[in-house]
Amino acid sequence: MSLADALDGGKPSNPERPETFISPMQRKLYDPGVTFEEYLHYAKLTREEEKAEQNIPQAGLLQQVFRRSSAAPEAHQTAPQNGVSSEESPDTKEKVVNDRDNGNANAAGQDRRRSGHAIITDDEWRNAARAMRTASWGAGFYLIATDILGPYGVGFALGTLGWGPGIALYTVFAFMAGYSGYLLWDVYLGLDSYEFPLRNYGDLAYRTMGNVARYVVNILQSIQLLLICGQVIIQNGQGISQTSKFRLCYAVCVVLFVIAGFFMGQVRTLRNFGVFSMIAVGINLLVIFISMGVMAHSPPNYEISVLGSAGSAVNADSITPDAQGNYPPIIHYGGLPDSSNFVGAINGLMSGVFAYGGAQLFVEIMAEMRRPWDFIKSMWIAQFFIWSVYLIYGCYVYHYQGQYSFTISYMGLSVYGFQAACDMMVVISGLIAAGLYGNIGIKVLYNQVFQEIFNAPPLTSKAGKYFFATIVPIYWSIAFVVAAAIPDYFGFVSVIAAFCVVQFSYSFPPIIHLAYMMQKNSMQEGEGFNETTGQTVRGQHGPMRLVRGFFARRWYVNVWHLIHAGGALVTAGLGAYAAIEGMIEAFKNPQVNSFTCRSPLDLTPA
Repeated sequence: MSLADALDGGKPSNPERPETFISPMQRKLYDPGVTFEEYLHYAKLTREEEKAEQNIPQAGLLQQVFRRSSAAPEAHQTAPQNGVSSEESPDTKEKVVNDRDNGNANAAGQDRRRSGHAIITDDEWRNAARAMRTASWGAGFYLIATDILGPYGVGFALGTLGWGPGIALYTVFAFMAGYSGYLLWDVYLGLDSYEFPLRNYGDLAYRTMGNVARYVVNILQSIQLLLICGQVIIQNGQGISQTSKFRLCYAVCVVLFVIAGFFMGQVRTLRNFGVFSMIAVGINLLVIFISMGVMAHSPPNYEISVLGSAGSAVNADSITPDAQGNYPPIIHYGGLPDSSNFVGAINGLMSGVFAYGGAQLFVEIMAEMRRPWDFIKSMWIAQFFIWSVYLIYGCYVYHYQGQYSFTISYMGLSVYGFQAACDMMVVISGLIAAGLYGNIGIKVLYNQVFQEIFNAPPLTSKAGKYFFATIVPIYWSIAFVVAAAIPDYFGFVSVIAAFCVVQFSYSFPPIIHLAYMMQKNSMQEGEGFNETTGQTVRGQHGPMRLVRGFFARRWYVNVWHLIHAGGALVTAGLGAYAAIEGMIEAFKNPQVNSFTCRSPLDLTPA
């Protein structure tokens, strides 16, 4: 089943049990008896079925990215099995999914289940699993492109890194994030099937490295999604307070956004979020165009530069007014602004890392796509779109505002009317982004904790839907507490990037892919899963099998993935150090308060 399974030997080649087929429909979730080879076997069958049904050509990566889509058949269009189709019995789909979610391994009969008067065959169960996948590649594109922080922090990051290093790092991060997406996609296609569907990032870790890896990934992902939700709350709480000219209590501004999040969080499927994400992308582009026009015809917002500008991060003298109250002129750097300020430069780099933090959602997006083959197209187009928007906008902001480039660019506008308009538009797109992150976060928490440990009802059941609805306000309230306690936006972003984003976008993908390839390439002729008997045959066990898999095919790629993962972990360590130092320094500022009516952006005397 995993690396641990391979080391222990997994199922022996001659198991002392009857040679009878055990239907995947009867397996429990995270059944330790399912081997890696069994996942691989059913995934291969699913991919072949997808190719046959959807006319997906056997082509290379570039052709997969740029080929035109063909119409995909809906699940309810499949032929009836034993006189019962998914269309004729919609409750059947929910029943079989509910039974699987509950780990029901003792259904009546080995090859069928009953739901009312309907007999559910294995084929119908596969059709039910297929019916749960409804998102298109276009929806996948918009979900990936729904990024609330990325474009607005690029000017600031360039200000802390300089033109050359900033543009180079953003380009490298963009490509490597895309490469990580490709690695996750490759493993997903190799292990996902209608019999054993992959649902989240933790499932990838489980099928390649075992239960401990799943727990680590799920815990870290839950923390990251909660923190990102809190980060969006901070950003929009500050935006609302800035729009009210600080007349509205800052804590109230945050609470207003959280209450709105209670309603947005009720959207349960990523397919529905695809529609909202399209709106969010449009709003963000509008904010970008408005702020670019204003910056070209007005000075920076000098007064708030001390609270989160590039100059405040790397060289406070560059934003300090003289005795007459005149601020220094706008300056730019070709290289690092101040080589002695290591912490400021690393925190700027973390902003760049955070901008490409969408990989944590890639598996969840693929899991709801009608054609997971098309994810690679969605991902590369979205990555190119994001990279283009980031750098064009970021360079523009840095050109016009230099060291005064603010952590959230539109808050650095000096014209109040446009500043308020941008704030309010981003509140809408921020709700959508936070709702998306919260949706995945709650699902991970629900599936991995409430359902697995406390036997909560499945999300597809009516009881599960009600339970999900009650969790949403609790989840957002916790995010609110985090947001109110840490109003230092820049420091908060650096912490999230260093401890979480680097792992999901740059560390975990090569590690998971390496574990996948070592096990896949260790298989020799005559080895594998036998669907008739339900046995997995292996000619060799233990560490030497994994060593053989490492060197069996394209060993240099495996070496590269080791270097890739190691470099990412080193970057994470440097980022963690800089983030902690930055937070310590930020909390020395008396303006940074917790649970207060005074906005962190309000510089008027108390």
